[in-house]
Amino acid sequence: MTVNTPADDLYRLVMTVEPPAVETPFEAASRRFLFGEIWGRPDLGIRDRRLVSLACVAAADAATPIAGHVYAALRSGDLTIEQLNEVTLHFAVYCGWPKASFLEQTVRAQWQRLHEERGQEAPAWPTLTAEDLGPEDRAERIRGGQEEFRSVNVIPAPPSDSPYFYAGILNFVFGHVWRRPGLSRRERRLVTIPCVGASDAVGPIFSHVGSALESGDVSYEEMQEIILHFSAYYGFAKGEVLHDAARHWRAGRS
Repeated sequence: MTVNTPADDLYRLVMTVEPPAVETPFEAASRRFLFGEIWGRPDLGIRDRRLVSLACVAAADAATPIAGHVYAALRSGDLTIEQLNEVTLHFAVYCGWPKASFLEQTVRAQWQRLHEERGQEAPAWPTLTAEDLGPEDRAERIRGGQEEFRSVNVIPAPPSDSPYFYAGILNFVFGHVWRRPGLSRRERRLVTIPCVGASDAVGPIFSHVGSALESGDVSYEEMQEIILHFSAYYGFAKGEVLHDAARHWRAGRS
């Protein structure tokens, strides 16, 4: 006889499908821990946890989990297709374009799957125009990038003395991507933090954890949940650096 558990119920809610049978120790531990203990914790809602999870599984190149979490995000209605496409672009900046290419293809496939299951034809994605790329005036774009960099990172903008800073950071990352309207600044932080954590990028880890807390976009309690959720999906050894960054910020405030 199959016994339904609270973890099974939360699995249905989060993944939007029936939980598969548990047949191995790995499956039993995963169900019990991820859905019995992690997804239902307070201080971070399911939609926020979806953003963290998507960044983690995409960074891990985990094809089956990527498909499952993209599908669940769409089917639940927690993320629109436009928002998922913004997640893909933001993820590309912080975790790499090759990894984002697979995420992009998965989003397209799951969008198609969802509509096929509903007996519908999947709507075509709109063709984007030049207006979607932000200000055409280059000086305006750099000024916007400097302003956005200061706002996001809570430190002065870097000098315009290298292609990395000028064309990459000021022009594109902060002059365009962080200013796009598809996701809020808080939502972009929920993608960025697991990306830098997965990349072992110590400087950006301390920078983005600290600025998320300093700006008030993420509370200390929420940050602890982000770190725990990241650790569950990407590894506790990786999560320790994020944890150190949060504790470092808090120590500096006391």
